[in-house]
Amino acid sequence: MNGYARGTGQADYEARIDWEALRRKRVERAQRLLRERGLDALLVWKDENVRYLASLRAITLQYRATTQYGVALFPEGPPTLFLSGGEVARAQRVMPWIGEFVVIPILEEPGLVDAVVGEEVTRVLEKGGAAAGRVGLDGMTMPQWEAYRRHLPRAVFADGETLMQEVRRIKFPEEIQVMREAAAIADAVTRTAIEAVQPGVRECEVAGEAMRTLFRLGGEYAHLASPFVASGERMSPPTRFATDKLIREGDLVFIDIGACWNGYFGDEGRAVICGRPSPVQRKVYRTVHACLEAAKREMRPGRTTHQVAAAVRAAAAAAGLDRHFIHLFIGHGLGITPNEPPYIGEPQRGAAEVTLEPGMAFAVEPLIWVPETPGGGGVRLEDTLVITDGEPEVLTRCGFDPRLLE
Repeated sequence: MNGYARGTGQADYEARIDWEALRRKRVERAQRLLRERGLDALLVWKDENVRYLASLRAITLQYRATTQYGVALFPEGPPTLFLSGGEVARAQRVMPWIGEFVVIPILEEPGLVDAVVGEEVTRVLEKGGAAAGRVGLDGMTMPQWEAYRRHLPRAVFADGETLMQEVRRIKFPEEIQVMREAAAIADAVTRTAIEAVQPGVRECEVAGEAMRTLFRLGGEYAHLASPFVASGERMSPPTRFATDKLIREGDLVFIDIGACWNGYFGDEGRAVICGRPSPVQRKVYRTVHACLEAAKREMRPGRTTHQVAAAVRAAAAAAGLDRHFIHLFIGHGLGITPNEPPYIGEPQRGAAEVTLEPGMAFAVEPLIWVPETPGGGGVRLEDTLVITDGEPEVLTRCGFDPRLLE
């Protein structure tokens, strides 16, 4: 299974994504790492890790990560899923791969947190023989952490977050196929947004048209909770959400919305001109395009994230714009999250230099902005790609603006 997005439905006339195999592979890989690291259990509460290990698609409330859903996983056996009472009846009927369903409230009030950890989490860990063992954790609130220490005094807690990043880093073939479908939807979303760009249209209207396409095609949500549409001077410096600003003749318009499908993300960004570009706008656009192409040429197995970043910065330096990057990474990993390690070109201290391997997936997104440019002097171009044995497979295909490349 490779090469292109075959379609988001199931069909009797060709083999598509084997969801049962994908669920099994993800859990088995996590369990293998548990055994290798000497962990007796893994207890995760971050949305992406719950989705990865349990395939739970449920209502997602903003600002509630680590407090709504959880998974307990042991070196053997199916996962245990902690979830809201509003989800449990449906989940029990449609998720036969889950070993046990445990109903929980939103884990914010200290009394509720204490009861869940003292009664349900402790019971599940005791049942799995891990209440006095080494337990990997990914993320939680302070009341949760205090409850763990209070009710599980014999447990030794370890880093489960970095473990899960390692589990998710190399994608299975089935995961890459899901990402191809997500990228196809992202292409359609981006094209819809581009076609909505006209003088007198507001940024929020462009975002609204794009989101209609996203949901019409069965996407779960955008790459960002707040769709990124920025026009004209709002891209220098970037305003990273859609506003009520009117798009005007001569504005550069940046669009970064992407798509999530069956839990996996296709991330894509394009900039277009409303009308005719100025020489400065054209120079910035061509430079960013050269940066993106330089990254693609460098992204081969055995190269490192630092080497990719150096190639991008060299392309910008050739145009005299290397000091105009946004103070942010140039690229990031993605998959079942929209943004995850490894990072390419992270300017903050402490970023790891990671060697590229087949199966890694990245969004590469150089952004350069030049201030005081009428109509805006900020451009980002972004593609999702997968590292292969040779040149990378670029999953996103929406075209670039020829008026800015000429």
